[in-house]
Amino acid sequence: MTSFDSREQTHPAVLPQRRALEPVAADNPGSRDETGHGLSAAAVRSGTGVEQGRGEMQRACTRPAARHTDLDSFGEAVLGREAHQLNRTVTINAGADSAEAQAVGPGAGCSRVFVLDRRGVPLTPCHPARARILLAKGRAAVVRHTPFVIRLKDRLVEESEVDGVEVRIDPGSKGTGIAVTDDLTTVDTVTGEVVTSRRGLFAVELRHRGAQIKAKLEQRSNYRRRRRVAHLRYRAPRFNNRTRPRGWLAPSLQHRVDTTMSWVERLRRWAPVAAVHVERSSFDSHALGLGKESLDGVEYLQGTLAGYEVRQYLLEKWGRACAYCGAQGAPLQVEHIQPKADGGSDRIANLTLACQPCNQAKAAKPIEIFLAERPSVLARIQRQAKTPLRDSAAMNATRWRLWSRLNKVGLHVSAWSGGRTKYNRHTQHLAKTHTLDALAVGDIPTGTRIVRHPDTVLVAKATGRGSYARTRTDKYGFPRLRLPRQKTFFGYQTGDLVRAVVPTGKKAGTHIGRVAIRKTGNFNISTAAGPVTDIHRRHIRRLQRADGYGYTMRKETA
Repeated sequence: MTSFDSREQTHPAVLPQRRALEPVAADNPGSRDETGHGLSAAAVRSGTGVEQGRGEMQRACTRPAARHTDLDSFGEAVLGREAHQLNRTVTINAGADSAEAQAVGPGAGCSRVFVLDRRGVPLTPCHPARARILLAKGRAAVVRHTPFVIRLKDRLVEESEVDGVEVRIDPGSKGTGIAVTDDLTTVDTVTGEVVTSRRGLFAVELRHRGAQIKAKLEQRSNYRRRRRVAHLRYRAPRFNNRTRPRGWLAPSLQHRVDTTMSWVERLRRWAPVAAVHVERSSFDSHALGLGKESLDGVEYLQGTLAGYEVRQYLLEKWGRACAYCGAQGAPLQVEHIQPKADGGSDRIANLTLACQPCNQAKAAKPIEIFLAERPSVLARIQRQAKTPLRDSAAMNATRWRLWSRLNKVGLHVSAWSGGRTKYNRHTQHLAKTHTLDALAVGDIPTGTRIVRHPDTVLVAKATGRGSYARTRTDKYGFPRLRLPRQKTFFGYQTGDLVRAVVPTGKKAGTHIGRVAIRKTGNFNISTAAGPVTDIHRRHIRRLQRADGYGYTMRKETA
């Protein structure tokens, strides 16, 4: 290793240095951030010593926490309103016991930036302000535009103290929520109590293209069916002797598993992922089917989660409407189809949802008597009570396949139910979105609070990587035009993320989005505000190569 003379003036971009000269990196005073050397807990609690940096920042470290947050790393001037909001949130959850404080939901903060060391090993994600400073000093380089990833030029993972993060997944039919979180342990200065706060660092809403895959497969099937019935002499007969392998999933369902696994692998490359939490089933089937008596040793149904699995299942099964009158939007109550006074059980097949007037009108009457004048409603309820949730069964199959694939990754994987996720969302005062559901996946021990979530969410829409077809067909399936055989023109490919800066004309301005190339050199760009057509290639610069996804940003629901 090259030695440095302490008498020489140190260049701001030179690292590593002797620890005597730089006990803590001056531009990153946190002990467990991506470029910090780390201070002992005793030194931090005592608050002694001013950092002996390179003159960039000198202040005393007075944070009392066992693990040190980066809320005041650059001061309020850099962090702005987020520092005020996050400090207030942590204080409320750590030291306040009033009912008003407990009702405060998590605050919103900016999404963290992924950081890699010099060899590409993931480090702890950092604040965007810190990333800008590192880039401005030339100490970091941009690796990826969306999501934003930087690589440090002068730091190795062995020289940094890296805390692991956790990935939480909320699978869905049309979209999947993914959240990257970490746990922050602080000490209450008044009571001395150790409080754990969970922070959302990054959020992705993955939008699947299962419906498009299904439509394409149906279109291909129709084309083949037409060719088979045409009795074309050149087509050899083909017998239906093909078998599906064990565990086969339809392509539209397999796509959900593959894309989710792809994003988990990406996050592992960009962040130090230590564990994965996934919602494996919408409902705890064991708890629903066998009742409380069989759950000895599993105390959550007798505790804080009592009834959440049942209510969630009934809301999905009965369409969030009263089974008797069809009222929607009104408060719904769990109703016994056959009353308990008449021998009805608590099994899920004997439960439905009813609004308060219908529930009071039915009371303890048998359903045959209550609906004697409405036989169609009676037949529908009796039929629907025995009908399983086919869509839910398909999603459960996808979740189980995803869970089995995650177990082969090599990380610690925990599986949870949707009822627990809903309970966590309600107790933590979170809105109903895919990404906030992902933030609420898993166990939240007593005393742990979710204190922040990203204010913006990266929406990754699966778009595919093009097709092999070299023609476009009409409505009858006959080719009407031919496409070029090459996919790249002037160094660009359809799907690349580009920035176009048009100086003059009707389309003057900056346009960022996915590009659709043409042989003429005039490209179309799909932006968040809509498509922009006929932009000459001399105004376009590529930000990122096509990877099968279209990226947009949206504000997280408060």
